[in-house]
Amino acid sequence: MPPPRTREGRGHRDRDHHRAPREEEAPEKWDWNCPETRCLLEDVFFRDEDYIRRGSEECQKFWAFFERLQRFQHLKTSQKKEKDPGMPKHGIAALADLPLTYDPRYRINLSILSPDTRGRHGPGRGLPPERVSEFRRALLHYLDFQQKQAFGRLVKLQRERAALPIAQYGNRILQTLKEHQVVVVAGDTGCGKSTQVPQYLLAAGFSHVACTQPRRIACISLAKRVGFESLSQYGSQVGYQIRFESTRSAATKIVFLTVGLLLRQIQREPSLPQYQVLIVDEVHERHLHNDFLLGVLQRLLPQRPDLKVILMSATINISLFSSYFSHAPVVQVPGRLFPITVVYQPQEADQTASKSEKLDPRPFLRVLEAIDNKYPPEERGDLLVFLSGMAEITTVLDAAQAYASLTQRWVVLPLHSALSVSDQDKVFDVAPAGVRKCILSTNIAETSVTIDGIRFVVDSGKVKEMSYDPQAKLQRLQEFWISQASAEQRKGRAGRTGPGVCYRLYAESDYDAFAPYPVPEIRRVALDALVLQMKSMSVGDPRTFPFIEPPPPASVETAILYLQEQGALDSSEALTPIGSLLAQLPVDVVIGKMLILGSMFSLAEPVLTIAAALSVQSPFTRSAQSNLDCATARRPLESDQGDPFTLFNVFNAWVQVKSERSGNSRKWCRRRGVEEHRLYEMANLRRQFKELLEDHGLLSGAQVVAPGDSYSRLQQRRERRALHQLKRQHEEGGGRRRKVLRLQEDGCSSDEEDREGSTSQRADSVDIQDVKFKLRHNLEQLQAAASSAQDLTRDQLALLKLVLGRGLYPQLAVPDAFNSGRKDSDQIFHTQAKQGTVLHPTCVFANSPEVLHTQGQEASGQEGSQDGRDQMSCKHQLLAFVSLLETNKPYLVNCVRIPALQSLLLFSRSIDTNGDCSRLVADGWLELQLADSESAVRLLATSLRLRVHWESALDRQLARQAQRRKLEQEEDMGSPAVSPQEVAALSRELLQFMVAKVPYRLRRLTGLEAQNLYVGPQTITTAPSLPGLFGNSTLSPHPTKGGYAVSDYLTYNCLTSDTDLYSDCLRSFWTCPHCGLHMPFTPLERIAHENTCPEAPGDDPGKSEAAPAPPQKTSALQRPYHCQVCGQDFLFTPTEVLRHRRQHV
Repeated sequence: MPPPRTREGRGHRDRDHHRAPREEEAPEKWDWNCPETRCLLEDVFFRDEDYIRRGSEECQKFWAFFERLQRFQHLKTSQKKEKDPGMPKHGIAALADLPLTYDPRYRINLSILSPDTRGRHGPGRGLPPERVSEFRRALLHYLDFQQKQAFGRLVKLQRERAALPIAQYGNRILQTLKEHQVVVVAGDTGCGKSTQVPQYLLAAGFSHVACTQPRRIACISLAKRVGFESLSQYGSQVGYQIRFESTRSAATKIVFLTVGLLLRQIQREPSLPQYQVLIVDEVHERHLHNDFLLGVLQRLLPQRPDLKVILMSATINISLFSSYFSHAPVVQVPGRLFPITVVYQPQEADQTASKSEKLDPRPFLRVLEAIDNKYPPEERGDLLVFLSGMAEITTVLDAAQAYASLTQRWVVLPLHSALSVSDQDKVFDVAPAGVRKCILSTNIAETSVTIDGIRFVVDSGKVKEMSYDPQAKLQRLQEFWISQASAEQRKGRAGRTGPGVCYRLYAESDYDAFAPYPVPEIRRVALDALVLQMKSMSVGDPRTFPFIEPPPPASVETAILYLQEQGALDSSEALTPIGSLLAQLPVDVVIGKMLILGSMFSLAEPVLTIAAALSVQSPFTRSAQSNLDCATARRPLESDQGDPFTLFNVFNAWVQVKSERSGNSRKWCRRRGVEEHRLYEMANLRRQFKELLEDHGLLSGAQVVAPGDSYSRLQQRRERRALHQLKRQHEEGGGRRRKVLRLQEDGCSSDEEDREGSTSQRADSVDIQDVKFKLRHNLEQLQAAASSAQDLTRDQLALLKLVLGRGLYPQLAVPDAFNSGRKDSDQIFHTQAKQGTVLHPTCVFANSPEVLHTQGQEASGQEGSQDGRDQMSCKHQLLAFVSLLETNKPYLVNCVRIPALQSLLLFSRSIDTNGDCSRLVADGWLELQLADSESAVRLLATSLRLRVHWESALDRQLARQAQRRKLEQEEDMGSPAVSPQEVAALSRELLQFMVAKVPYRLRRLTGLEAQNLYVGPQTITTAPSLPGLFGNSTLSPHPTKGGYAVSDYLTYNCLTSDTDLYSDCLRSFWTCPHCGLHMPFTPLERIAHENTCPEAPGDDPGKSEAAPAPPQKTSALQRPYHCQVCGQDFLFTPTEVLRHRRQHV
C-alpha cells in the first residue's frame, strides 16, 4: 500500500494521522518520523536476510542513531545559514554535510541493494526513489559507524590480550607441547590461561581441541569469550557442549565441555579419535571426575602417541601432576595480581562460644564500618564476603541490609547455588554512584565465578563440604576450616583490578595451622556412580586403578557392595543387564532403577517426571518456606503420598500453565515460591531420560502427530520461525545487559519486590528460557502426558508407589513408636544404620505427620498399649527416602510412604522366619509379628513367586534389548520377549498382594536382639519335607544362620524363640476339602498338604509338578536326630524320637 500523502496547498498535518509527503513536495515537507514511513522503510531494508532485522535491538539502535543525526545536522545547517545565507540547500536536512557516495576504502565493503520503487508490487512500491537512496546512504553510514566502533573495541581487545601475563609464554607453551605429549601450565588467577591457551592452539594449526571444565557455566562463558576474541562469536569455530545444550557443529575447532561429557565420549570411543589436543582445566580443584579422567588419560596416552594433553592448574601442588605423568614439563606463568594487604581480625572467644549456633554478624559489620570510615565513597571498589553456607549468608544478609538502609552506601547481594539465575546475575550489575556492592557468597566465588570490581575481601575461614559416611550411609554437610591454598585463592580475588585488602576473621596462627591443600573429593564422597562407570568402561578393578591419589579402600568396598545389593553387579563383580543400562543413565542408581521399572510396568510418563524431579535441586525457594501466601498457593499441589508426588503435581501444573497462551508461568511460579529454572531443568532431564529409554528399546518412540489442516501446519511453522528469530536476536544482542542496582529502601530483604520490579522492567524483553523450552520440547506431548498423569487410577498410584519403593530400597526409615504423642516438628524416624533422624523442613510430611501414624485394628486387642506401641495393625507404614543428609540434624530428604509388610516381603534382601512363620525379620533390623501363621505362610509363598516372576521378566526384557542392540537375529535371541499380557498379569497379582489385610506388629530390633537373632548352624543337615510350602523351592540347611535356605534371601526356621515350647500340642484336627483326609495338622502341615493334595484343582499356581509326598509333621521343636539302629537322619520332636525308637524294639 503506497504511503499516504499530504494534499497540495495544505499548510498543516492531520492531527490524527502522520502522512508521508509526496515525491514532488518540497524536501522540507518530508517527515522521517512518520510511523508509516518508518514501517515501509523497515519492510524494504530490515528483512530477515539483511544486516539489520526488523524489530531487533539493532533496529532500535539504528533509529536512535538516525534521530541523533537529524538533530545534529539540523543544528549544523542552521549555523551555516547564518554564516552563508546564499549557500545551496542539501536535499535532506538530516543528511546534510555527509558525502554523497559511500567510501568503502577503509572499511569492510557492505552492499545494500536498493528496492525497485517504480514497480506496483513489492515492499518498495510508492516510495520516492530519491528518499530511498538517501536512506540507503544513511544506513551505510550507520554500518560504517558501527564498524568503526567494532574496530575500536577490537584494538582495545588486542591490547588487553597482549597485556595478559600468559601472552609472553604462548610460544614457549607451543614449543614444549611439540616436544612432549603432556604439558602442565600453572598460572595464578587472572593470568589468562583459560581463554588464551585454546587460541594459541587454534593459531598454531590444531583443529580438534577439547577443553574440559568442571562446571557448565564455565563452559558457556569461556566459549563465548574465546569466540569473541577469535572473531568467531557468530560463527561455529568455537562451541560448547553441556548436558542439555550444544553449539558444536562439524566446523567447530575448539569445544568447551564438562568432564562428565568427555568421560561418556571415552565410554563410546575409548581412543578419542576425534581430538588432537585435550586441555584439562582446573585440575587443582581435585574433583572426583577430574581425578578419574587423569587416570584414564594416563592409560590412553601410550595407545595414542599423537594425542597431546595440557593440564592447566593454579600454582597449587604442581609437582603432584607433573610426576603423575612421568615428570611432564611445567610452564609456570605469573599471575597479574596487584598488591594485597592482609588484615587479621580474629573473633573474640566469647563470640565464638556463643550459646546459640547462629553466626554472629558483628565482625562483618565492623568491616563495613571500617571501609566507610577509611575510603571515600567516590573511590570505587566492592566487597566480597566468603561464608560457609546459606544459613550464614542469611544471618549476615539481614544485619548488613539493616546497616545499608541506614548508611545508604551499600547494596547487599547474596550469591549461592540455590538462588535463581536472575538473582545470581545481579552480582554482575553495577552499583549506583557513591555506593558499593557487598556480595555475600559461598565458595562458589572462589574459583567458579569472577566478579569485576572487587577491591575488598572478607574471609571467614570456613567452608561447608559434603562427605559420605559409609557406616551411617548418609551424606554429611559439615563446616571445616579451609586450606591455605583456598585462603590464598580468596585473597587473590581482591587484587585483580587494583590494590586490595583482605580481612581474615581468624588469627595468623590459625592460618599457619591450616592444611596446605583441600581434601580431594575422591577421599570424602560416595563412589557408587564412579565404580559403576568404571565397570562400564572396562578399565579394570577399581581397587587397582592408578588414581593420582587412591580413594580409601573402605569406600571402594562399600560402593561395590552397594552396587551388588542394587543388582547392578553380580557376585563376580561383573555388570548385570540392569547395571549396563544404569551406567548409561546420568543419574543415581536408585533413580535409574525407577526409570527401568516404570517403563516395564507402563508407567513411563509419570516415572520420567518423578525421576527428573528427584535429580535436580529442590524447586522450592528458600524464602517461600516462611511465606504463608506461597504456602497457601502451593497447598493444592501437595500430595499426602510424599514429596515425589508433590513435585510431580507441581511439574504437571506448570506444563498446563505453559500450554495456555495467556498463561504467565513466571508469575505462576513466583506466587507459589517455585524457582522456574529448576522446572526447565526437569523438562530437559525428562526428555533426556525418555530418549535414553527409547534408544534401549524400553520405551516405544512417540509418534509426532502433525496438524491435520494446512493452516495449522503453517501456523506452527510461523511460531517456530518466530521463536528461532527471538533466540537469534538474544544471542546476537549479547544476552543480558548489566544494569544499575537500586538501593534497598528498608532493612528487610525484598526478594519478591525485586523480582516484580525486574519483571516489569523486562516486560517487553525476551524470556529466553521460555523460548528455548518451546523450541526444545513438544508442548502438546508434554501437556498430554501431564493431563493423563492427573487422572491416575488408584491401582496405577499403588503400582507407582511400588516402583518408587523398589527403586529407593534399601533407603527405608521406620517411625518411632512414640511419634503419635509428639509435636509435628519432633517426629523421629530410624534407618537401619542411623537412629533419630527427622524430616527435612521442606518435606510434605513435616506439616502433616498424622498420615504416618498407625491406625489400630480390631484384631489388635491392644486397647491399653502405650502410644501405639506393639499394636496389631494392617496399616503400618515405612518411609522410603531419596537421601539422608546431616547438617545440624540428620534429615530424611524427599520421602514417600509405602506399606510396611508387603514392601518388606517384596524388596528385602534377607527375610528370616521362625518355625510357623508368624515372626519375620527383614534385613536383620525390622521385626514383623503376625497374628495368623497360616496367613503369614501364604503371604511368604506369594511374595516368593511374585519376586521370581518380577526379576525374571525384568532380566529377560533387559537381556533381549541388549542382544537387539548387538544386531543379533530374533531367532538367535536366548530369551523370549516379555509380552504385555504377562506384565499386565504380574501387575494385577502385585496389586492384589499389596491390598492384603493381615494384622501384624512392626518394630525395630535393638542391637542386643540383632546379635542374638539366629539359632546357628546345625550338626545334622536333614531338611524338613514340606512339599509345596514355598512353591517349588527346595529347602537346604543354612550354613551360618541355622534353619533352612528357601531362596537366596529367605531362610526358614532360623530365628531363636522361647515362646513356642508346646508347638507340638498346637495340632488340631482338620479335614481336607479336596481329598477328605481327616487328621491333626499344624498350620504349616495343613498348607503343605493343600498345595500337594492330588485331588486339588490343577490350576493352582503354587502346586508342585512333582508327585505329592505324604504330609509330615513339623514344628519349631524339631531338631536333627540320627538313628543309630537304622543309620538314617531325621528331624524329630522329642515325642517323635520316642515313637521312632519304639519301632526298633
